[in-house]
This record gives sequence, C-alpha cells and structure tokens, in this order.
Amino acid sequence: MSVAYTPVLVALLLAGVLGIMFLALAILMGPKHDTAEKLAPFECGSEPIGSPRVRFSVKFYQVAILFLVFDIESAFLYPWAVLFRKLSCTGAVIENVCSSGITFFGFAEMLVFLFVLVAALAYTWKKKAIGWA
Repeated sequence: MSVAYTPVLVALLLAGVLGIMFLALAILMGPKHDTAEKLAPFECGSEPIGSPRVRFSVKFYQVAILFLVFDIESAFLYPWAVLFRKLSCTGAVIENVCSSGITFFGFAEMLVFLFVLVAALAYTWKKKAIGWA
C-alpha cells in the first residue's frame, strides 16, 4: 500500500525542496534597498489610523473558531455523501447497485457525527457565544 503513495510523497518532497530553494535564492540574491517609503506601514492605500496594537474582543475569536468548526463539518459531509452507498452495503457495489444486503452503518455514522456537532452548537448557543437576536 505504501507503493501507491510514493508519487504523492515524491511530489510533496519536490514541492518542499523547490519552495525552500526559491526562498533561499530570494533572500540571498534579492535586492536589499530599504527606504523610508518601503518601511512605512501601508493599509489599503490609506494612511494608517491609530495604533496597530489594538486589542480585539474575545468574542471575535470565539466567532472565528466556531466558524471554522462548523465549516469543517460541511467539508466532512462531501466525502461521506460520495461513499454513502459503499458504506451502507454489506457486499460489493456493482454499477451503483448493492449486490447484497443493506446496513445502516453509513447513515448511523453520520448521525453520530451530526449529533456531536449539533450538541456543540446547542452548547455555544446556550452560553451565548453566538446569537442572532
């Protein structure tokens, strides 16, 4: 089975080596002309207002982390949907038809996954980490 992953490992290794090589070349051979204009802060074409060391509210980070958690949930739904027929068939799947009995393993697997995420959503909603009203 490791032979099947050899091209992927070679590609990752080659990408890493090329990335490090180009970074090293840019650092060693690139121009180094620091001027006052290059060192000045730049924010979307306008002069910066205020200090860059402003503290963000904790609520901002809570919402960001919750967005990532529930966004990852949707990312895990796609592979499950693609493999649902294979997960729910006790035998071989031939031309998208189950050749033997059907189980509820694939469905139950997703129900457990969704239950955990809905419980997390209910908990965060109860703690008022998110609110729409």
